[in-house]
Order: sequence, then structure tokens, then C-alpha cells
Amino acid sequence: MRLSAHLKLRHLEVFVEVARQTSVTQAAEALGMTQPAVTRALRELEAVCGKPLVERHGRGIRLSPYGEMFRHHAGRSLALARDGVAMLQGLDAGEGPQLRIGALPTVSATLVPDALAQLEAGMGRSRFSVTTGDNQYLLDQLRRGDLDLVVGRLPAPERMVGIDFEPLFHERVAVVVATGHPLAGSSHLPEGALQSSPVLMPSPGSIIRPLVEHMFLEQGLMMPQAPIETVSATFGRRFVLDHGAVWFISQGVVQADLAAGAMQQLPLDTTSTQGPVGLCIRSEHQLSATGARFCSCLRGLCSLSE
Repeated sequence: MRLSAHLKLRHLEVFVEVARQTSVTQAAEALGMTQPAVTRALRELEAVCGKPLVERHGRGIRLSPYGEMFRHHAGRSLALARDGVAMLQGLDAGEGPQLRIGALPTVSATLVPDALAQLEAGMGRSRFSVTTGDNQYLLDQLRRGDLDLVVGRLPAPERMVGIDFEPLFHERVAVVVATGHPLAGSSHLPEGALQSSPVLMPSPGSIIRPLVEHMFLEQGLMMPQAPIETVSATFGRRFVLDHGAVWFISQGVVQADLAAGAMQQLPLDTTSTQGPVGLCIRSEHQLSATGARFCSCLRGLCSLSE
């Protein structure tokens, strides 16, 4: 069978989006297609593969065991095709290809802008885009080829299939309050302190949430009864400075406020929350020269801070 006569790029786009959304309806909306068109593309792809790729699950669908096997290959193929098109489109415009960066909150306000500023100083014609979000969202974008690299905490092992990680530095979670908060400057945390102030905790899907929960267990601390769950740097900073919250967040997010004296750390041992921060790149992806220079700037900034 001549594969090119039966398998189209649209088949892969539909399958990857359905796998991501676990919903034909939501995949159709994301792709700008009708639901029957998405279903038809799935059936055509299944006919090419000779195996069922999706199956009903409750009121929705999920990938079949065959679909799970095929998912990684489809994502890789689609991402590589997008890489090639993006590279050629950039060259046709007389410019270098756009570098698409994903940045987790811990680096989006510090390391990434500093590296871009350093890079821009000598590369006036380069184009960059920076996307922020949680780990799962950014890694999904990376796998689909919508991002060239992601800078942030090392994800869980099950999230790293097909992705290479290069550590840049290690970071721990900080527990901070605004300077002037009743707990600021305390030599120890009074019993019940986390029950008497609003508390901001990392969202359940974030990389650092399990680390924070483990820290509470090992130190015999009672979890806050009704925390506000967020990894938004903008929201968290405002709520801490204006509304007296205690914030559990990666230190890089609040480093500038700590250095400026606007926030202070509480006396909690967060050593066990320390983990590597670095670069996530698809295993098959060849970074452009601009991407390689950006990574070099990141490495240089991290070595200076050691």
C-alpha cells in the first residue's frame, strides 16, 4: 500500500487533537471543523491503520490501546512537519524562523526575559514568541510542535516521553508574606498560623503541588482548610501585597520582591521541595541557530548566578 495515497496531514491533526481533548466535539471546535468531518477523518485514519484508535468511555471517548501506541508517533510526525513549515516560512520572509518559547511562572519574570534581552541586543531581525501557562499545557504545546522549547521545572517522568531535559539550576519553594504582615519576621511559625490567614497554594496539576503536600506531611503541619489554588504570578503577587495572604510558590516567582524587601520568607524548611529547572525540547527537534543561541544565553545567566 502506498501510504501517501491514503494518509493525509489532516488525519494526524484530527487524531492528535482528539487525543488531547478526549472529545470529538471539542476537537472539532479547536480545529474549526464540523463534528461529522472530525469523525470521518478518524474513521479514515483507522481504515489506514487497520485498528480502532478510539473507543467510547462513559459519555465521551478515549484512546484505545492501539490509539495510545499510535499517539506518540502521530504527534512526532505532526510536530516535525510543523517545524519544517515554520522554518521555511521564516526564511521566505527574509528573516530567521520565529523562536517559540514556553515559560513556566518560575522563569517567566526572571530568566527568560533576561536571556531574550541579551539575545536581542545582537539580533535585531530575530522573532520571538513567549507563551506562559502551567506545565501540562506547555508540554502539550511542545509535543504538538506549537512550541520549540519549554523552560521550567523538571516534569514528572510520565510526562517526559519523547522529551529531553537539560537542567540549568535548582530551586525550592518559598513561603512568603508581605513585609508588614503579622507573621513577617517571625523566628518560628505559630501553631494555627496557616489557618488564620488566606493561603495561596499551587494548583493540583502543577509540578510543585505534590512537593508542597509532602513537605506538610514530613513536618507534621496541618494543610490549610480552604486555600486559594493558583500558579498565577500576577494574581498571587497582588493578593499577597494587598490582602495579607501566605503564598507557597517557586522562589523564582517572588525573587525580585524578596530582594526589594516587599516580601519576606516565613521560617519553614522547604529543602525537600528543591528540584531542577531547565530546558525541555522534543527529542527529534533540531533547534534553529536562534534557539541554540537563546539556550546559550540561559546557560550563561545561570552560571553567573551560581
